Amino acid sequence: MAFKHLFKTALNWTSKKEHSSLKSYSKSHQIKIEGKPVLEVSAAKAFKGDPSLYNPEDLLLSSLVSCHMMSYLYVCSQNGIEVLEYSDNAEATLEVSPDGSGRFVEVRLYPKIKISNLDKVELALELHHKANQLCFIANSCNFPVLHEASCEI
Repeated sequence: MAFKHLFKTALNWTSKKEHSSLKSYSKSHQIKIEGKPVLEVSAAKAFKGDPSLYNPEDLLLSSLVSCHMMSYLYVCSQNGIEVLEYSDNAEATLEVSPDGSGRFVEVRLYPKIKISNLDKVELALELHHKANQLCFIANSCNFPVLHEASCEI
């Protein structure tokens, strides 16, 4: 039996009348999630947003990186692998069409892990595949999430 969980988010945007043209408007807004700090968001710099703020593309990639790490730590714990350190420098490729629509076409994760088990390096690398299968966010994407992992002792 599948379990369902409901997540709620509130978005607030107000016209700032910064520009005289109807085609130009502020892209900055707030995301509110109960019990958490307000998240200031804008469009990406490439789309005339405030580059000092998070943007939806940043947040999608951040969600994938974070979810993969949590799934990976889970599968490692299930397989007796002690992870000492975990880092990633992920990249997402966004393709924009001439009509202005766009989509992510690929995400590449570059997880770098440090483990305590010398005899489990190969298994530790293989478990990224299992983590990807379990990752809620990756399972919700319609583009490939690829992994180029490295492991050290």
